[in-house]
Amino acid sequence: MLARLHFIGILLAACVLGACSSAENPATGNTTENSAATTALHELFDDEWASRLRRNPLLASRMGVTDYDEQLPDMSPEAQARSLDEDRAFLDRLKSISRDELPAEDQLNHDLFEFVLRHRVKLGEYRPYRIPILSDSGFHMNVQRMYESMPFATPPDYERYLARLAALDPYFEQNISNMRDGIAEGFTQPRVILDGIIPSISGAIVDEPEASVYYRPFTNIPAHFSDEDAARLRREARRVIRETVVPSYENFLAFFTKEYIPGARTTLGASEYDDGRRYYEDLTRFFTTLDDATPDAVHDLGLEEVARIRGEMEDIIQQVEFDGSFADFIEFLRTDSQFYVDEPKQLLKEASYIAKKVDGQMPAFFRTLPRLPYGVRAVPDDIAPNYTTGRYWGAPIGGRRGGYYMVNTYALDKRPLYTLAALTVHEGVPGHHHQGALRQELQNIPEFRKALYPHAFGEGWGLYTEKLAIDMDIYETPYDHFGRLSYEMWRAVRLVVDTGMHYKGWTRDQAMAFLADNSALSLHNVRTEIDRYIAWPGQALAYKMGELKILELRARAEEELGEKFDIRDFHDAVLLTGGVPLQILEQEISRYIERTKNAD
Repeated sequence: MLARLHFIGILLAACVLGACSSAENPATGNTTENSAATTALHELFDDEWASRLRRNPLLASRMGVTDYDEQLPDMSPEAQARSLDEDRAFLDRLKSISRDELPAEDQLNHDLFEFVLRHRVKLGEYRPYRIPILSDSGFHMNVQRMYESMPFATPPDYERYLARLAALDPYFEQNISNMRDGIAEGFTQPRVILDGIIPSISGAIVDEPEASVYYRPFTNIPAHFSDEDAARLRREARRVIRETVVPSYENFLAFFTKEYIPGARTTLGASEYDDGRRYYEDLTRFFTTLDDATPDAVHDLGLEEVARIRGEMEDIIQQVEFDGSFADFIEFLRTDSQFYVDEPKQLLKEASYIAKKVDGQMPAFFRTLPRLPYGVRAVPDDIAPNYTTGRYWGAPIGGRRGGYYMVNTYALDKRPLYTLAALTVHEGVPGHHHQGALRQELQNIPEFRKALYPHAFGEGWGLYTEKLAIDMDIYETPYDHFGRLSYEMWRAVRLVVDTGMHYKGWTRDQAMAFLADNSALSLHNVRTEIDRYIAWPGQALAYKMGELKILELRARAEEELGEKFDIRDFHDAVLLTGGVPLQILEQEISRYIERTKNAD
């Protein structure tokens, strides 16, 4: 998973396979390279993209645009309302453009842009900026490593970063003000999960500026800088961190502990907000990318998947000849020392070994491989206690690092080796890194598609690769296979507990018990995961819904193509269109099947 803001998030996608030039319109038979509709569409793309970068300087930096490197987003309610009005106007402009007059590749662009704007407007009307924090991330964490997206080649580069640090005070104050509005209006995170967020705030409060994560760029100032410039920049960094950065976190911590926690709602599910049931229904459609998805149907599908996967897990328990019940076996996995390491580097080395083993199998399963590398790294100590077990941090466009597969080395007795292979393929390759790196390398596409991440596609792909790793011969023991099934069960359980808590009145204890009883996740992970679902309603639905659709499309392609089916071409057909809603993915795979049938 990627680091993120809140419910709306950054959305991403890429180019239609093999077609980015002018084309003949299949509906009219006319070449539309210079049609008024095409011109209007791309002018709209450019205008919206320019607006989005102005609104969100952090996104601009991540996309390699340096024009706003000294700024932070304006989070005031007035700015948020202006953004929503702009989005409505962009959507109206899109509706005025005749889709039938566009070439095939621009029809795809049109449909993707409509998905982005329609959901951004719909969800923006709920004013989600009043909750700018999740259980394991938030506005106060997203800025901590903003330096990774910025250049540091000249003194002015450093000065722009220092200006950004100086802007943290108003940025924090705006978010605090929005959270106060949330308290007054009953739109807050549930109180029950808030204690776990405190370390992510207090961890940034340091006695010495040099110990701050914000000081990192100043530890390796380029050698060609004059001694005077280097000393001046370091001196200014220490001052800004001491006088602005640390006080911003101190003020936020005081507000969080003295106002937000006492004022937060004691209810749990999103359905408890005003108009909360409709809100969760909209979130369900957004995160699954399926316009006909309903919480009730998703819940029932989850129960079916839980039952199916449970049967496969029981088969493995019989295979290893374990003498005891399912619950006994889970307790054995959670407590036996053979499944755990003693040192953080041991866990990182195990993850790195699996990652390199997968690398060697990639050409057999993928025709197109990205150039961008990735590394294995520990989750930073200041966020690790309440952070998920592993996550992918994508590389900034044009940046000076590759992607990172982040492994949580906190509480090693809760980080079992039997799930590490599934986690590694999901977050690294062929999962999120492979998918994201290919997206970055696509050419001749509208800029908005380089920042599009439909959750069901992205997370569905990650889960699909965990099953693909069976074909790649990555799982070495029955326990590894059980760990993979436990991870698949984890995602099936999400369909049940997320809809259960946010739509059907389930309690937190009820959700934790359901996850703990049906998977081999450690009890620490059970708590952090359930709190994550509480904090981010709907997002947990994306994984299983996306995986099931990709598996369905692969089975269909294998059946219809027979001897012509090549797994490498199928995977290219899925990935080289970039991230797309599942309904559009189905259309793309239909076209791939037809092309392959008609090929000599």
